[in-house]
Amino acid sequence: AATGRLSSSSPNLQNIPVRTEEGRRIRAAFVPARSGDLMVGVAYSQIELRILAHLSEDPGLIDAFTSGADFHAATAARVFGVTPDDVDPEMRRKAKAVNFGIVYGISAHGLGDSLGIGYAEAQATIDRYFAAYPRVREYLDQTIAEAHKTGYAETMFGRRRPIPELRNSNYNLRSFGERTAMNHPMQGTAADLMKLAMIEVDRRLRAGGFRSRMVLQVHDELVFEVPADELEELSSMARTAMAEVADLAVPLEVGIGAGVNWAEAK
Repeated sequence: AATGRLSSSSPNLQNIPVRTEEGRRIRAAFVPARSGDLMVGVAYSQIELRILAHLSEDPGLIDAFTSGADFHAATAARVFGVTPDDVDPEMRRKAKAVNFGIVYGISAHGLGDSLGIGYAEAQATIDRYFAAYPRVREYLDQTIAEAHKTGYAETMFGRRRPIPELRNSNYNLRSFGERTAMNHPMQGTAADLMKLAMIEVDRRLRAGGFRSRMVLQVHDELVFEVPADELEELSSMARTAMAEVADLAVPLEVGIGAGVNWAEAK
């Protein structure tokens, strides 16, 4: 894909829904080729937001990841000006939506639609987010300005994505270009990190004489077919390899799930 992520067709394995019942039923159809093996999913946690914390160097965002607290609750406490203990589920839900929306250049209209709140409240929530994490606003503005000058955005590793829409006379296309410029350093870097992780995991699989096989990459997740007696060793190896693939200002966290099919592995 243009972001650097892998995509496939017939079937489109990267876009099978995760949260719908139909999607879970489809994922349950994917089982290991060898009888007795397990499907194992090893996935980065909040990878794009961690990259944003690293690239923006925002101290509050870095602290939210390094403090060990629930990240979305920590953001809610900053955004709504309350103590972490006073964050309620609704505050956390709004903070989570803003956290992920910021990476994609979400507007007040978009946030309002996703949360079912009015434009004014959505805009106020976004404004409070940038007040809590001012370096994020500065970084995103700098990224857009640089992309307007150069015509491209680039990842942490220097991989460039041309954005011709930035020079289009159509406002909507220019706005799309600006959102792309904001997003590419995060999503593109996440794709780069995943490819580096795949190379390192493959190297360790071979060096360690594993019978486990890496069979699929979906966004921030690697999927393996694993003999039951290798589950612990494979999980430890993959987690370490993925967490150590780059040195960021915040830790790269990795989650693991296992089951008899791909749905259970989630």
